[in-house]
Amino acid sequence: MATIILGAQWGDEGKGKIVDVLSDDVKLCCRAQGGHNAGHTIVKDGKTFDVHILPSGVLSPGCVNLIGTGCVVYVPGFFKEIENLEKHGISWQDRILISDRCHVDLDLHTKVDGLEEVELGKANIGTTGKGIGPTYSTKATRSGIHMAEIFNKRLFDEKLLNLERGYKKRYGDLLQYDAAEEIARFDVYRDRLKPFVVDQVPLIESIVKGNMRILVEGSQALMLDIDAGTYPYVTSSNTGLGGVFTGLHLSPRSIRETIGVVKAYTTRVGSGPFPSEQLNEVGEKLQKIGREFGVTTGRTRRCGWLDLVVVKFSNAINWYDAINLTKLDVLDTFDEIKVATAYTYKGQALPSFPADLAVLETMEVEYVTLPGWKQSTVGLKSYDELPANARKYVEFIEKFVGVRIKYIGTGPGRESMIVR
Repeated sequence: MATIILGAQWGDEGKGKIVDVLSDDVKLCCRAQGGHNAGHTIVKDGKTFDVHILPSGVLSPGCVNLIGTGCVVYVPGFFKEIENLEKHGISWQDRILISDRCHVDLDLHTKVDGLEEVELGKANIGTTGKGIGPTYSTKATRSGIHMAEIFNKRLFDEKLLNLERGYKKRYGDLLQYDAAEEIARFDVYRDRLKPFVVDQVPLIESIVKGNMRILVEGSQALMLDIDAGTYPYVTSSNTGLGGVFTGLHLSPRSIRETIGVVKAYTTRVGSGPFPSEQLNEVGEKLQKIGREFGVTTGRTRRCGWLDLVVVKFSNAINWYDAINLTKLDVLDTFDEIKVATAYTYKGQALPSFPADLAVLETMEVEYVTLPGWKQSTVGLKSYDELPANARKYVEFIEKFVGVRIKYIGTGPGRESMIVR
């Protein structure tokens, strides 16, 4: 049976930790969408590990890890992550697989990503610059390259050169790219990749029929979903529940639990609407205490109060069975804590998170102020150990969203977790 872990805000909620904790007795840990624009930090045995395209279950010895069909794969980055595992003495052999239907993220796509951002000027999306958007674009226009096609050199070379010609027509000399160099690299990668690439359909089918446990690790989060998020300031894949089914060919009947990961405040990387953002000392304090820097890009994250309109909207799309509230300890020193609970536009309450950017730019955010607890929660493992005001904060969130908070993070280590 499958447990699904999804980000409920704009990403960076701390999904890697809960995936790592739950993967110990899981047979298969999967990524369904996204590429190496994702970044999950895991602290295990006092050591910090960063993964990007690899599922976080790679640190659990008995867990097989699948990069699913809905993902895009930057092959040099994939091998770099494997080399990093070896450097830390982590055994990965026979535990990492890539669907043969994944699309290949080329250096060509990365070059185009940068040109597209420059072209947008002040309206740029704030992408990670990893080529993700252009790779999904070529997938949608049916000109992309399947992972399976890497093993047919003639076809691979032909398709790559066709892509280069198309981009050259658009960008001319602005596109500084050497197709022959990339082709030569894939001539080396080809044999090295073969042991990793599989047909995921019979693999998933056999795991489900064998009644073995599956853990699905979402990347980014619902508010960055190409359909449900703050378009166009989103990623290029379906980051919500729908992307799990299209990206993994998983049966809806096999789902045991869907867990939404919610940071105890709100952060966002890149451009786009952020209603509860605090461009003041509050935002700076959250950023400093929470060490809010992007795992993949190193960029400083924008910070603000917890926005429950966002979380409730996210739940209405992903239908969470439980919530993992992370980084509660970051709020330990605040005298009072605000929570966004409603939006109003031209004097009228909005029923949900609006799609219209013009509305988002001019609407008013209503807050409820709750008392801080002014005590350290770091490392606490029992709900009853939490200060009374911390418990009130947790219960306020539960009541507003209508979903039980089952897991509460009280520090970066996997052991710093309250399970209710």
